[in-house]
Amino acid sequence: MKKIVLLSVILLTTGFSKDLFELGLEAYDKGEFDKAAKQWQKSCDGGNIDSCTNLGALFENGQGVAKDYNKAADLYKHTCDSGDTTGCHNLGVLYERGQGVEQDYIKAAKLYKQACDDGFNDSCSNLGILYENGQGVEKNYYKAAQLWQKGCGDKFSMSCYNLGTLYNKGQGVKQDYYKAAQLWEKGCDSRDDMSCYNLGILYEKGQGVGRDYHMAKELFGKACDLGLQPGCDFYKN
Repeated sequence: MKKIVLLSVILLTTGFSKDLFELGLEAYDKGEFDKAAKQWQKSCDGGNIDSCTNLGALFENGQGVAKDYNKAADLYKHTCDSGDTTGCHNLGVLYERGQGVEQDYIKAAKLYKQACDDGFNDSCSNLGILYENGQGVEKNYYKAAQLWQKGCGDKFSMSCYNLGTLYNKGQGVKQDYYKAAQLWEKGCDSRDDMSCYNLGILYEKGQGVGRDYHMAKELFGKACDLGLQPGCDFYKN
């Protein structure tokens, strides 16, 4: 998962670069990606790190500029080295996927840990997945659970969903359908489609919650509304 920095406190920059950064945000919000790219390029050249990170995201996604993972990676390396947490996270994503850089799970894990330690929940979630799969780090469900607990405590829906899955399966934690239900309810309340769907399954089976077909159908419908096809299929049935 990657994020354009839409809200950021810029402390060490010139007023000129700051104005360009904000103009870029305004253009981005309007869908005028080419204008955003021009403003952030000027601002980045003027030393604004947040603009460099956002420009990298435009190159990564091909918004307003031709898609170029190499340029995105170079910009993220620059901003990460300058202490920008989002830049470190986004660079980790590129290393994990092998886009613009040679695929390297070890480097991805290190970058995610760095950003996670700085409070970036996306990185905590992604690092947990690496621990779950044993990519770049030794497989460790317990550590994955710890990382997802941290993110879920901050109401990060993806971490709540992932942690719920561990409790449902009893991996790294004692199997507990009730806790899985609580976690998926949190995720569903934050509009996570899979959390709604899985919670619906628990209600259908009566695991961790009282069996309630009406509630299950309602949750499948919500998952469907959020774009999850299995939710639509179960809702119809």
